[in-house]
Amino acid sequence: MKAITLYDVARLAGVSYQTVSRVINDAAHVSARTREKVLQAMAELHYVPNRGAQQLAGKRTRTLGLITTDLALHAPSQIASAVKTRAGERGASVLISMVEDPQQCLAAVQELLAQRVEGLLVNVPLEDALAESLQAQAVPVPVLFLDVTPNARVHSLVFDAEQGANLGAEHLLALGHQRIALLGGPQSSVSARARLAGWLSALGQAGLEPCSVVQGDWSAASGYEKGHQLLAGAILPQAILVANDQMALGVMRACAEKGIAVPGQISVVGFDDTTDSAWFTPPLTTVRQAFREAGLRSVEWLLAQQDSAKEAPSQTRLPVTLIERHSTAREGIPQGSDDLARQLKSLALLAEQLARR
Repeated sequence: MKAITLYDVARLAGVSYQTVSRVINDAAHVSARTREKVLQAMAELHYVPNRGAQQLAGKRTRTLGLITTDLALHAPSQIASAVKTRAGERGASVLISMVEDPQQCLAAVQELLAQRVEGLLVNVPLEDALAESLQAQAVPVPVLFLDVTPNARVHSLVFDAEQGANLGAEHLLALGHQRIALLGGPQSSVSARARLAGWLSALGQAGLEPCSVVQGDWSAASGYEKGHQLLAGAILPQAILVANDQMALGVMRACAEKGIAVPGQISVVGFDDTTDSAWFTPPLTTVRQAFREAGLRSVEWLLAQQDSAKEAPSQTRLPVTLIERHSTAREGIPQGSDDLARQLKSLALLAEQLARR
């Protein structure tokens, strides 16, 4: 079989050999439209630049590629840390490509394939069509996705967002809350949409609708901004379901600034169970996702694959758990009610003793 060359890519893309070379080397002075044409031609031809000349031909690299979103966020950083740790334990290395937009994944895959990775882990929220395109582009290198829908025809390992959403909503309903506001993640995130859909479904089954729905960008700053928005109405919500713990932190800061007690006046439930959630004021009730386990299992799956391109796509769902702390309370019971009840009981006993004298 004839090897695909730069000239083949240039011919299909309708550009010069030098332009293809500049795209491969990420050089400046290449328009976005031209770059996209070249990348599409490379994907169609399954062309991978030969940047392994310094490596022995055919020698395994024991290298995995990780494409991820912003590592300043808790979930991506925890998963990346676990991936690096387990890969190191298994004698493999990890190359990380951080993208700001899902459309950048095409170039990231090409870059990592050029460095002869033996497996790809994609922790970026992707629509089905794009995920399937990336998997096809990487053949025969196995690819595992961490943020796709159940309908994507790709190999994936995801947390059960519907289960997590139900756990949070059912917890608040069991506490007697009915005016429940929702603070979701960005619409571009598959997992954020799944959490929002799960909340709406759980409330709908209870015959309720959310009193308000807003969306943030996962950051504590957006939680603070949207929290003030949710608290601006004449009637406060009794509880707020938040799509991640960092936004929940911002919500509780907004409550504190407005003199609204959590959980005395409003209960707050987060999602993720970050390492800091237990140290919020008050400690945050949240839905735990075992990010470290996801990273470890991802590496094991990738290293175990020999010819995954021929396997039927499969999705593994990891369970989630509700971690109940002190940011939620039964509706109608003020904060510190246990202490208040004990004090009232003591006063009643004292009054009874005085009455007997």
